[in-house]
Amino acid sequence: MAANLAFIESQLEALPRQADEPQLVVLPECCLLFGGHESEQLAWSAEDEPLKQALSALAARFRVYMVAGTIPARSGDGRVYSRCYVFDDKGDVLGHYEKIHLFDVDVADGTRRYRESDTFCPGEQLVVVDTPFGKLGLAICYDVRFPDLFRALRLAGAEIITLPAAFTRVTGEAHWEILLKARAIETQCFVLGAAQWGSHNTGSRETWGQSMVIDPWGKTLAEMPAGTGWVQARLDMSELARVRAAMPVASHNRFAKPVLLGAGKSE
Repeated sequence: MAANLAFIESQLEALPRQADEPQLVVLPECCLLFGGHESEQLAWSAEDEPLKQALSALAARFRVYMVAGTIPARSGDGRVYSRCYVFDDKGDVLGHYEKIHLFDVDVADGTRRYRESDTFCPGEQLVVVDTPFGKLGLAICYDVRFPDLFRALRLAGAEIITLPAAFTRVTGEAHWEILLKARAIETQCFVLGAAQWGSHNTGSRETWGQSMVIDPWGKTLAEMPAGTGWVQARLDMSELARVRAAMPVASHNRFAKPVLLGAGKSE
């Protein structure tokens, strides 16, 4: 835990920025605690919320708005939520989201069988947060495979969608970039995918990485194909407005409201 916090701190110290310019930082899923059994997740989700307090302190110290990856938060049923806090530049909470879609999947890798629902409880609430950068829609990792969630975020006003993630190497190589770009194009939002990379838990798990910033037209603005570190891009909200005005898919969508389909008359 201490090593992970120290690494995040070192990256925040290295970020270039203009004086007094607001900056948004997105951390990956499981930014402080990767894996572990229920007992370990529960131990770090104590009522005094030590992980939340540590990340809040970093946001305040470096004066950044922070989408703080994910940390465990008690659900009350013996499991935990995978919770993503959004902090302002004073370290105050603007909102939080609990991962809705849990990764109960078989993958052809060293882990083979992933069952997040054994440890984690699914969230229930869609979350969009007001920030100086625009309206942030919040999603986590496996959520990216569910376009209905992203469409709901767009309908709720999202202009930027953040996606802390820890895609496996196998699924990431096959689908990560395609899914991020599809969700950006469909929603006409900026999509910020902050992804774990490398070997974890003594090499028993590998993640794909490739953190990316995608614009509403599906263009890659910044990318780190492999390795740890950070990528940075300036988001042009006038480009978002241009794309939405030129191709107003939200108003064209025939399924924006429930449609009753008639079966026709039978004689």
